[in-house]
Parts: sequence; structure tokens; C-alpha cells
Amino acid sequence: MIGTPSLVRPLAVTDLDALRDLTDRDRLVNLFVRSRLDSAGRDARWLAGQILGYFEGDVLVSACHVGANVVPVEAGPDAIAAFADHLSTQRRPWSIVGQQGQVLDLWERLEPVWGPARSPRHDQPFLVIDHDSDIAGDPRVRRFTIDEIDIVHPACVSMFTEEVGVDPEAGGTGYRARVAQLLTHGWSFGIVEDGSVLFKAEIGAMSPHGCQVQGVWVRPDQRGRGLAAAAMAAVVAQVRADISPVVTLYVNHHNTPARRTYERVGFQQVTTFASILF
Repeated sequence: MIGTPSLVRPLAVTDLDALRDLTDRDRLVNLFVRSRLDSAGRDARWLAGQILGYFEGDVLVSACHVGANVVPVEAGPDAIAAFADHLSTQRRPWSIVGQQGQVLDLWERLEPVWGPARSPRHDQPFLVIDHDSDIAGDPRVRRFTIDEIDIVHPACVSMFTEEVGVDPEAGGTGYRARVAQLLTHGWSFGIVEDGSVLFKAEIGAMSPHGCQVQGVWVRPDQRGRGLAAAAMAAVVAQVRADISPVVTLYVNHHNTPARRTYERVGFQQVTTFASILF
């Protein structure tokens, strides 16, 4: 509305219903923030990081999760400019991630303040599957349990180091705690043989409308054998049966083997993400 004043402020408990409505505009793209919102329940103090709202008058029109990850939600150019102005006075996060246009616009404004990124990933196809795969799932895939953490944890460290380029444990024990949390939730799946993980994948976020797979990894000596597609097909079937009817993930555009695997399983690209890693 022309002439309507705008405002950026941290969201409060009274804003949570409006934030739910905002995330519902694109339930899969906004899944990460919706997952954090649902985890918080009615108490905004339990949100995993601050959530900023961009208001036009009294109407919440955009949001931005500000924690270890900065994640814009339904943010148009005016909201991006306002969020960038607010964030420019804060410490640089671990990453900016989300829908490509919003992330790249935000990063263009913040790069002069925050300095160069360690790993800018401008093109990450966002993939979705809402049915079981047409290919047979690997019957060895199962949920990992918390008492297997000493087996699963090294595989998680290897995946993270390979994918992100840094040791996740360099700063302490927080990463092992995160692995334990996923195991406790029943959100970690894979194949173990002879006390070693051959394949793994985890659910990183979940809402009533979908979930997001992360940390997909095949042990290096098992790659190129067709293991990943059948294993992912099994993950999709088990997740859809027990956790969420729709499975999503995003992948680096240049990772051709992974993209071919997801295509074989039946994932389809619906939009594009971007991630800026610091």
C-alpha cells in the first residue's frame, strides 16, 4: 500500500500465528523456519535464534531467521534492504541460506560489511518427491539408534568435513550433541556393515507439510556402485511412512553424480536455493 510505513523488529509470541501464515505461502521452501517455529510452540523464547519481522503497517509481510544461519522468508526487495540494514551491525553468521533470489540479494548488500565468503554456493537445485520411488529401496537401510552414536558420529564428521570444508568439531563438542539429537529423534537413517557406516542421510527439519533431508553420504570406497540411489529410495519410503509425506533437499548444481542419483530416485526440481558459507 502506497505510503504505508514499514518496520523491522524481532517477532514476539503474539506474532507467531502471522509467521505461520507467512511460511504457508511456500510450505516447502520455508520449511526450515516453520520447523523452528513448530518446535518453539507458543513460546518464542525457544526459537532457535531470533526471527525478525518486516511489517507494512501492522501486517507481517516478510521474516528473517537470524541464528547460526540467516534464512529469509518471503522477502521482497524492500524487506531484503531493511533486513540487510539491521544485520549489518551484527556479527557474521555461519551461513545465509534459502531461496536463491532472496539470498543473493541479501548477500550483495552485506558482502561489503561482512567481507568475503569462504564458500559461496549460488546455484543449488531444490528438489522434492511426494511419492515412493519407482526403484527398489535397499533393504539394509534402517533408522540408527542413540546407542550407535560411536559408529554414526565418525561418518557424520567425514561428511561434514568433505562437504563444508571445515572440521565440525574444531570448536568443541556441539556437533556430537547435534548428531545425538538426530539419533534421539529417529531422524538418522543408513546402512551399517561390520561396524562401519556405508551410507547415511538425516532429517534436518520437519513440519506438517514436509521434511528436509541433509547429510547424505556414501563411504568413499562404496561410491560409483549404485548404492546411493537404492539407499535414498529406501530413505524416502521410510520417511514418508513415519515422518512426513513430502521429502525435500537441495544440492550443489556442480555435484553431477548426486543430482543424477536424486533424479533416478524421482526427485524433481521446483526452485533454486543458494547458500553463502562463512
